[in-house]
Amino acid sequence: MTTIEHVSFGCRLNTFETEVMRGHAEKAGLQNAIVFNTCAVTSEATRQARQAIRKAFRENPERQIIVTGCAAQTDPEMFASMPEVSRVLGNEEKLQSSSWTLGTNRPRIDVSDIMTVKETRPPIIDQLTGRTRAFVQVQNGCDHRCTFCIIPYGRGNSRSVLIKDAVEQVRRLVASGHAEVVLSGVDLTSWGADLEGNPKLGTLLASILKQVPDLKRLRLSSIDSIEVDDQLIEVLTGDARVMPHLHLSLQSGDNMILKRMKRRHNREHTIEFCDMLRAKRPDMVFGADIIAGFPTETDEMFENSMKIVDECGLTYLHVFPYSQRPGTPAAKMPAVEQSVVKRRAALLRAKGEARQSAFMTSQIGATRDVLIETPNQGRTEHFSLAKFETAMVPGALITARVKNVSASHLVMGL
Repeated sequence: MTTIEHVSFGCRLNTFETEVMRGHAEKAGLQNAIVFNTCAVTSEATRQARQAIRKAFRENPERQIIVTGCAAQTDPEMFASMPEVSRVLGNEEKLQSSSWTLGTNRPRIDVSDIMTVKETRPPIIDQLTGRTRAFVQVQNGCDHRCTFCIIPYGRGNSRSVLIKDAVEQVRRLVASGHAEVVLSGVDLTSWGADLEGNPKLGTLLASILKQVPDLKRLRLSSIDSIEVDDQLIEVLTGDARVMPHLHLSLQSGDNMILKRMKRRHNREHTIEFCDMLRAKRPDMVFGADIIAGFPTETDEMFENSMKIVDECGLTYLHVFPYSQRPGTPAAKMPAVEQSVVKRRAALLRAKGEARQSAFMTSQIGATRDVLIETPNQGRTEHFSLAKFETAMVPGALITARVKNVSASHLVMGL
């Protein structure tokens, strides 16, 4: 076998960076290899990566296995100790073409101090293989130190992609047929703080929309609402090409837990933000990340997280059972019993499913634009999963009517 297989875990940044690695590896002539781009956001994500590596080696013992990504950056020795692994690359090294050139003198562990990296200029790619929505990395790293989070140690400090580079990347992807672009980053709303003149994210969005007129849909990945300014609000609410769907880095609905997490917003600000944006753009919907069972979380504190789902009118929830990450301040705080964490996560997921079901039911009879991702399904402007009974062309934007809803998707009719 002479193919290169890429397995990507975790966030949209990894998806984009996997495409960069694919180009470097193919250009270097790498063959007979499997590249794992790992995630470190939870201990479960790291466990799944290790499990997948072992399984891949059992099934393909003749292929070399290269491991990179956040888990490899934060604990390279752990992966290097696995007999299945041939090489370990850091998050900075994986984006450098020189890391993929052939030769016998390549170090088995090639991981530098990510905190020394001061800028980010990812290579321009032409397309994202097998995807109709294109993820574009415009920011990397994070200057904040939330007490539960290990990601800054995997990604480094915050670094922004220049406007001209971001515009050129979007232009290239649109030219190759991508109708929708998702701007991605570790702390997306901090974009620009390290650039000359300290531009804000709204400036970047406005530049992309103006300079790439053929772009049909622009979407943001997770945002931190406390960093949203008036200019960004104007772009989010004033241009129909910006999708009416925002995912909030919320984490909790309780003010004491937010303080112990070292978050910068409180519940009142989040509720006010959602109300304000919805007043300016009534079709706006919100998703959010919420951690269940953070250390010291009482039943009353957890109930505030349940309540904020309704108070903000959240439509999608991404629920994380709290995962202890050694070396983080939260790991030293009094833990919640694991059975309680599991129960709370299940309650939040059920709450999220009910909210999503109610929203989809409200869409019956509405006309929606669907970006087709596979022959029979795609995503609406609000990121709802939509399915068709007849085959469609992936990549096409189809205007269709919502006939009915199923447990997890909209049933569409032309």
